Amino acid sequence: MRQSTLIFVLNSKDEILLAMKKRGFWEGKWNGAGGKVEAQETIPQAAVRELREETGIDVPESVLESAGVLHFTFEAKPEWNQDVSVFLVRDYRWPDARETEEMRPEWFSIENIPYDDMWADDPYWLPRVLEGDKVDFSFTFDSDGDLVEVVEGYSA
Repeated sequence: MRQSTLIFVLNSKDEILLAMKKRGFWEGKWNGAGGKVEAQETIPQAAVRELREETGIDVPESVLESAGVLHFTFEAKPEWNQDVSVFLVRDYRWPDARETEEMRPEWFSIENIPYDDMWADDPYWLPRVLEGDKVDFSFTFDSDGDLVEVVEGYSA
């Protein structure tokens, strides 16, 4: 299964940085930054690279906080199946994010996360990650892109 990353940046104002995907996989949805792990990279190296490429934010690996793993299965597109390592960057104080060809970042209050404009799985796990839980969920999407199965592994 393909390995991918997903990174959420939090600042000291209780805000989360989300980015509107402008093209490709997840287009038209708010999400964190992230993407596939390249052959020569570790998962944390890929997370740092993807965050930099998609938002202009450059952080050291040492600030990445592992928040768990999400397993995605797409019935109609098995090439999209992936295990996604989720990371948080807390108390971000460096220069603000910038728009790139792929993503348009925007800060949201934690209380006003636009779940209706995100993937259907996000409400299952993102609130728990923001509360400090480490999550392990499996999600299956049908051929119409609808969420059809949710399986929780653990929360440590």
